[in-house]
Amino acid sequence: MKRQACNSVLLAFLLFSTAAAQNVVLTNAFPNLTFRRPILLTHGGDQTDRVFVVRQDGFVHVLPNDSSVTSAPVFLDISRRLSSGGGEEGLLGLAFPPDFGSSQTFYVNYTATSPHQTNGIKTVVARYKVSAADPNMADTSSEEKLLEVEQPFRNHNGGMLAFGPDSNLYIALGDGGSGNDPNNNGQSLTTLLGKILRIDVRTTSGYSIPSDNPFVGASGGRGEIWAYGLRNPWRFSFDPETGQLWAADVGQGAREEVDIIIRGGNYGWKIMEGSICRPGGGLCDPTGLILPVKDYARGLGSSITGGYVYRGSRVQELQGAYVYGDFGSGNIFLLRYEGGNVTADSVLLPGSFAISSFGVDEQSELYVVEYGEGGRIMKIVRNPGSTSVAAPDAPLRFALEQNYPNPFNPKTGIRYSVPTQSGRDGQVPGGSNVKLTVYDQLGREVAVLVNEKKLPGSYQVDFDGSGLASGMYIYRLSAGARVESRTMLLLR
Repeated sequence: MKRQACNSVLLAFLLFSTAAAQNVVLTNAFPNLTFRRPILLTHGGDQTDRVFVVRQDGFVHVLPNDSSVTSAPVFLDISRRLSSGGGEEGLLGLAFPPDFGSSQTFYVNYTATSPHQTNGIKTVVARYKVSAADPNMADTSSEEKLLEVEQPFRNHNGGMLAFGPDSNLYIALGDGGSGNDPNNNGQSLTTLLGKILRIDVRTTSGYSIPSDNPFVGASGGRGEIWAYGLRNPWRFSFDPETGQLWAADVGQGAREEVDIIIRGGNYGWKIMEGSICRPGGGLCDPTGLILPVKDYARGLGSSITGGYVYRGSRVQELQGAYVYGDFGSGNIFLLRYEGGNVTADSVLLPGSFAISSFGVDEQSELYVVEYGEGGRIMKIVRNPGSTSVAAPDAPLRFALEQNYPNPFNPKTGIRYSVPTQSGRDGQVPGGSNVKLTVYDQLGREVAVLVNEKKLPGSYQVDFDGSGLASGMYIYRLSAGARVESRTMLLLR
């Protein structure tokens, strides 16, 4: 019965489709090329229209952004400097500063063997220069190690690097590995593990700590820390229009989550996993913790891969949407978050390969990186057969938001929206019949909160869990053929 309920939740989610999902497809961006274990695509922002593909085994390739290209020369080779004892090690990040065109410097994040760790390794963040003789080749002798962080285990290394709109360098580090964060690194401000860091690299050597970092001067706290309570933030990105920092934090065994990172924020690990108390950790107090904008259970994937807010010009249906995916299921998701609320949430494209990363080019068009020995670089483009184009400010569509507060005791609010324009379900002029139902983990109906025709718009209904036992509950919204489900946690 429980398995059937979980399967119905997954089916309900997959039935939900936006206009964007009908109008976009993946195409091979460079059909003549494959890459061994690629984990990132990025660009230098120097108006050369080059793209750089990072391989986990220590190579970076550079190539013109041209689908007919037949070769991708090696820009950087640091393969001999890497540790290679586990599947999450290697060259994990690459970032170009805003002044790359003039400075000709760039930054990498990789793992190396550590003489100080019996079972672990260390993370290295280093600065390199481009060769003076060849703009398509790095000077490997120019390495300057800026930051070295001991990793007690060989997994959860994070690895993402990106420059923010403030020109500071942001760095993602996992909690140090193993299971259940045995050293409580995520919650400790005395370690850089389980954090997103912010440093100023506009120095002749080393780095400085920005004076407005949240824990500068805090007793026992590390000044480099920007946000904490993270398990393994594999990929993050900045929205170039709003400056918001989006991060995807890989879960342990129950939830995968999307967070909007703010200064000094505590994102809950290992107290919580996503929007629930960490399984096996007992009841928890979410006070002061920032819950994810979105999280999902194992039915949709097992290892989230962060993406980007789309700000390109060729796929207007995606304008302003956060597009991300899952390494395990291969699903590509679309999420809209406006005014503090989720206004769209769907599977954009069903899974077909392991997604190690997303990337953008100088035109802000969006790419998907396929992991594997012969990994491809795919590009999200408009479906040549589609005719309709949704405006960036298209009216609100079918959406079910995360309840708030969550966890709750005993009351919580649930917001939802029904379409403001006709959809596949053939919305009738008088409004669609909307049903909002709550189920327990065994799939038994607990309450029907809404069951009536609703005119297009946004609504909120309160749920009172008085008389119910502590635990996970599923709430499901249906309107015609459109169905969406979420989970919420009642804590006594």
